[in-house]
Amino acid sequence: MTKEASDRARFPVSSLVIAGWTGRDKAAVEKHIRELEELGIARPASTPIYYRASAARVTTANSIEATGTESSGEVEFVVAQWQGKLWVGVGSDHTDREVEKYNITVSKQMCDKPIAPSFWTFDDVAGHWDSLIMRSFIYENGKRVLYQEGTVASMLDPQTLIDGIGDAKKLPEGTMMFCGTFAAKGGIRPASRFEFEIEDPVLKRKIEHGYDIKTLPVVG
Repeated sequence: MTKEASDRARFPVSSLVIAGWTGRDKAAVEKHIRELEELGIARPASTPIYYRASAARVTTANSIEATGTESSGEVEFVVAQWQGKLWVGVGSDHTDREVEKYNITVSKQMCDKPIAPSFWTFDDVAGHWDSLIMRSFIYENGKRVLYQEGTVASMLDPQTLIDGIGDAKKLPEGTMMFCGTFAAKGGIRPASRFEFEIEDPVLKRKIEHGYDIKTLPVVG
């Protein structure tokens, strides 16, 4: 177990925040909002917006269970405050897309939120933050397919997102925040397995994780 992973194990998550609409390009964010409005998904009350979900939803498990077949993952960088330090990792904001159509906050609570068990200190990556790369992969027809890819430069930086929550300049101890994602190549769609990673090309290292999705039946 890495030092980062062991630190994660000793400091359980006590509060979970999921930041949405975190793109730096406001025009692109507005365009996407209008696209979703045409699909019947309501405009967010603010951008960025901060959804809350149960901390118990955070998991490092290799599989999760989801009700029905309309849920899917999305790679996001994750920040967390432990032992007075800000840490950076990667996770999947797995979301029920059917529920998302009528209540985004409820959809965030519907599914477990897988994270990789290893983290970097933010201080180690702050100087080259925008170079970090995130990717996700799904399995379709027995093949591993690139689903998302991009740099964190397309999203608001961690400090800006933290400042948006309230007056404090740092996250409360034990708080974890998911910080936004990219568009999916080929569109959002479910899969039986989701894998995700964050790469630091400057320090030549990577954090990665994956999980299987077990579908629970909808019987009424």
